[in-house]
Amino acid sequence: MRHLLLDTHVFLWSQFAPSKLSPKLAALFASEDVCWHLSQISVLEIQIKYDLGKLELPDTPQKFLPNLIRDSGLSFHTLENKAILMLGKLPQLHRDPFDRLLIASALVKGWEIATVDTVFDQYPVQIVN
Repeated sequence: MRHLLLDTHVFLWSQFAPSKLSPKLAALFASEDVCWHLSQISVLEIQIKYDLGKLELPDTPQKFLPNLIRDSGLSFHTLENKAILMLGKLPQLHRDPFDRLLIASALVKGWEIATVDTVFDQYPVQIVN
């Protein structure tokens, strides 16, 4: 089974704008051979960006996100200390702390990341876009 960690934007697209997904990602979402993972890091990112006015959502994250996560069928993972400590081993190529934590989490778990962020290509993590 293939394990893919969702970058936050890919998670939001999969739920609210699936037409933004590449044909490759759309096909993978339809595959039963993929286990999709959503990280607590994305929940934190969504809440902070919403609070800063940088992210438009259909409602407040508190009102819809718990049910959306539960109903999405995604495997949900909390942030692990191993991922936090992995940050110290990663080069400072990406300025977004959420993305760096997602990269660290994927590396610790041995998972690929579904993202369209090209900066991820500079890290030793497998990318699917």
